[in-house]
Amino acid sequence: MKPNIANLDLTGKTALITGGTMGIGEAIANELHNAGANLIITGAESQQEINQLNKKVNDKKINNINYFRANFCEQNCYKELFEYLDSFQNIDICINNAGTNRNNLLENITEEDYSFLLEVNVKAPFLITQYVSKRMKDANYGRIVNLASIWSVISRERRTVYSMTKSAILGLTKTSAIELAPHNILVNAVSPGFTLTELTKKTLPKQEFDILKNQVPIKRFAQPYEIAKTILFLVSNMNTYITGQNIIIDGGFTNV
Repeated sequence: MKPNIANLDLTGKTALITGGTMGIGEAIANELHNAGANLIITGAESQQEINQLNKKVNDKKINNINYFRANFCEQNCYKELFEYLDSFQNIDICINNAGTNRNNLLENITEEDYSFLLEVNVKAPFLITQYVSKRMKDANYGRIVNLASIWSVISRERRTVYSMTKSAILGLTKTSAIELAPHNILVNAVSPGFTLTELTKKTLPKQEFDILKNQVPIKRFAQPYEIAKTILFLVSNMNTYITGQNIIIDGGFTNV
């Protein structure tokens, strides 16, 4: 029987979303939760803030959202995270969303900046993919989506290390997709363009915002939910054959 195109039901699926407490990650969490998924959401906030997020959902009697503190620059982070994930019966979906950036000219990039971006943007999704893929193989099912960026396919000045890290995500996506395909595990990347997150609103001066907006053929930034809905499709029962791809969501910007 062919699946119903309107049925993006994730009931009974457990999804891990890194960096899911704000921005695009939060929008992904909302879409997957609305589709019925059980969520494990990591954030790099303080333990007190993570505790408050767990209290908030508990007070609302929402029992299928769990927040876990994971700062991917801390030494014991992965041991603690993987031990926590071991307590869940299945990890059906993994969204490697956590990421960071420090823009600088090539000659001014410090070794600390370089290491910081590689830790968060490359090492974290690699180790997490390595962990969840083992769990998914046992279940003969899995969906993994890695957040890359338009700066993985084009670039500009001051983005040397960031573009390096996001290009690495494409390598991780393509190769793991080939290895995991026989186990009914689909792996894809999504590359957002300019997106109207709270951080963008706070940090981008209005004049620069207007210039960038007018460079996008659609003449606006993406809303976080527009990125999230594509990811929802990729991890849903509607996607049965797309794997190893990088889906660019940029309003046509990379074609200009």
